Formats: sequence, structure tokens, C-alpha cells
Amino acid sequence: MKEPVILSLEKIDLESETLCKLSDAVWENPETAFAEYRSADLICKALTDFGFSVTRPVAGIETAFSGRSGSGKPVIGILGEFDALSGLSQQAGVAEKKPLVPGSAGHGCGHNLLGVGSLAAALAVKEYLEREKCSGTVVYYGCPGEEGGSGKAFMARDGVFDELDCAITWHPWDINGASYEESLANYQIAYRFKGISSHAAASPHLGRSALDAVELMNVGVQFLREHVIDSARIHYAITDAGGFSPNVVQPQAEVLYLIRAPKNRQVQEIFERINKIAQGAALMTETAMEYDFIKSCSNMIPNYRLCRLLHEKMSEIAPPSYTADEVTFAKTIQKSFENSANPYEDQLGRYTKEDADFLKAQFGKPLFDFIAPLAQRIGALGGSTDVGDVSWVCPTAQILTTTKAALTPAHSWQQTAQGKSGIAHKGMLYAGKVMAAAAIELIASPGIVEEAKREHRESLGGETYRCAIPRDVRPRALAPK
Repeated sequence: MKEPVILSLEKIDLESETLCKLSDAVWENPETAFAEYRSADLICKALTDFGFSVTRPVAGIETAFSGRSGSGKPVIGILGEFDALSGLSQQAGVAEKKPLVPGSAGHGCGHNLLGVGSLAAALAVKEYLEREKCSGTVVYYGCPGEEGGSGKAFMARDGVFDELDCAITWHPWDINGASYEESLANYQIAYRFKGISSHAAASPHLGRSALDAVELMNVGVQFLREHVIDSARIHYAITDAGGFSPNVVQPQAEVLYLIRAPKNRQVQEIFERINKIAQGAALMTETAMEYDFIKSCSNMIPNYRLCRLLHEKMSEIAPPSYTADEVTFAKTIQKSFENSANPYEDQLGRYTKEDADFLKAQFGKPLFDFIAPLAQRIGALGGSTDVGDVSWVCPTAQILTTTKAALTPAHSWQQTAQGKSGIAHKGMLYAGKVMAAAAIELIASPGIVEEAKREHRESLGGETYRCAIPRDVRPRALAPK
């Protein structure tokens, strides 16, 4: 007789065609942050058809939702995303840049797979709870706007994840492994300056240039960069230069800043210093300045106990194998970025010598079909994710699975091109099985939940979650003007 967990995972195999078609449908309807109406509709319909109790909207966000099954403790959350990236439209299955609609959005980070793979996991856990008739709840969270919007931060601010005992998620990538990594916290702020328009030749003395204020602010921040911690990052984009006429003193201008650092409190400190620079620029130019707090996301709190559980389940469930055609396609894709660096080489110091040697021996493959060893030391993502906000609320961990050719750049047309491939589908279904197996283990073994919670408390060191986003700030899509 098959074990209950095996029977539950077979649900993913039985529904694999439906799940792959759903992922493809989301790929075919790419929508950017907080405008994912069609994608949300598709996933909510699938949740309803599979028998989940669906709540929509969540936290007042039209494209945020949840699907629930079971009752009682523990409550396990599985996080899904489905937003696309602007400008990454691309035909599927071709190894050259061919936009479907030039300038339009595309799934260049694989979130069409992410949302459906997490649904697959929730479906298998639901099957387990119903068959075993045991205490436990699984909640699928449809989380919009991860790309530049920090949807989960808004949801966490409003207490959406407070009931969770643990949260699990994944990300489509080029390798299989549990992610024992930190991420950077960030704030995104728009600084707007108001001046006085005037003829730049006849009466420049009557004008007060908002564009001058933006440029002076940027110069001031440039000098600040020497005086912040090495691991901080300060990015900016001038989103409104005031107009196209150089013979006019520009009466308005805007610059958008993204401030990152390893810890929330460090971002706050840098933010306060940048505010002073903006105020100084306004004083120097006799303009008025206001800032608009758009969003934030917290640094990731890694949980080794959950990572170890996920790694164990990856080792128990065989990763996908690939056909000759899939390997050939991967090699063809790789030729479009032949000179790309291998980011994993810089991470080898996190592993034992034996594990590092194993990884080095795998690096030449067109598809990473192995399971990466679990790192012994925490690594740094180098970027930010709103999963970090969930990780402050409860023990949280994620896995990566192979959904694209080795070393495919993220946020690229190459990734969009692979989003409907057999490679992508196999990685998505594998991720669903691994997450489901881990969630079922948490339900069946409350001791693991308590171990993860104890580690979580120790990692926080007495700190509590505080979302930096002001209560009156609502999620919004940032689009070119």
C-alpha cells in the first residue's frame, strides 16, 4: 500500500496537464505589478475548480487573493506570484530575440511558473488533509506585484500572514536547491521638486529650476555613497526632467530612488540622510520638495531548519530528466549569452570542500539536472524580495528548481522564451511536489514546526516585524510617463 504522502503527490501528476496549461495561459497574458487581473482570474478559477475556499481581494489589493483548505493547526502558507516584467515580450521556444508585441510585457522571471507550481503544492497538501482527516490548514496566497511593487509587504503590513506557522515558496531558476540566503531590504521613494517657470534667456533670474534641484540632489547622493556601508546600494532614475525645451526654466522634476541595505534599520538610516540631501537641494534652488513613499520590502530571515527539510524532500524526490530535444534547445539558448559569467563560482566558499568539488564538476552542463548541496553558511542574494516580509512574520524558506538552460540571465528575453518549454513545466511540477512533501511533513511532525519557530525567534533577536510603508500608502503600478 502506498504511503499517504506518495498518494498526495500523485495528485500533481494526475493534474499535470491542467497545471501546465494554466501556467501557459498566465504566460500568454503577461501583466505587470498590480494589474494582473487576467492572471488572477485564471488562478482563482483553478483554485475554485479544485475545491479551495477562495477569498478575493486580500488586504484591499484587487489582484491579491487566497485559497484555503483544511482546518486547525498547523497553518502552512504557500506563496505564489504571477506578475510579468515590462518590455520582455518574446516568442516562446525560439533562441533569438523575437518580441511577440514589441515593447510589451513578458514573463522574464518565470512567475507564470511560480504561481502555478505553488498551486500544485497546495493541491497535493489539500489531498493529504482530506484523505488523512487530520488537523492542519493549507493556504495558497496569490501575491501580486513582486517585481517593483512588494505586494507581500503590503499584505504583511495588513496582517495577512499573521496566522501562519510556516511559509514555503520557490522560484524558477537554472538549478535545483534549497535557498539558504539573505536578501537586501529596500525602500522606493519618489522625490518631486516644484519651481517657477521662466524664459531661460530673457528672464532666467525669475525662474527657479526644479531640474537643477534634481541634479543637485543626485550629486549630493553621489558623495553620500562613500559614507554608507559597503553592502548598501542606492539606485535612481530621473522620471520627469521637466520637459523638452532647454530654453525654459523647468518648473517641475522628479527622481525615483531605490535604497537597499542588508537590514531594515540600515535602509531607514540611509533614507533619512537622503531626505536631508533632497531638502538641501531644494534650499539651494529655492524650490519646494516633497517625497512620495512608494513601497518597501524587508531583508530575508533565513531559516536553516526549513531549508534542511526542503533539501531532504528534494533528495527524496528525483529531479527531472530531459529529452535530447530539450538538451539541444538549452544549448541553443546558451549560445545567445555565451560570455555570461557563472555566479555560482563565487558561492563555493559556503560549501564543504566535498560539496564545492561536486558543484564545480557540474558547471559545464547545459541543464543543471542535479540537486545542489545545502550550503553550510548563509549567502547573499544581492537583490531584494518581498518574501523577506513574510520571513519576519513566520519561519519561511524557499527552493529553486531548474526551469531554464544553465546560466540563463534572469529578467531576460531568453527566460521568457523558455517559459512554456518542457524544461519549465518539469521544473514547475517538481517544485510543487517538493513543497507539498515538506508541508505535509510539517503537518505530520509538529516538532519540526516548533524547531523552525525557535530558530526564527533566535534569528530575530528580540526584534519584531515593522513594515516601513505608511498606512495610507496603497500599492500602485509604476509606469513610464
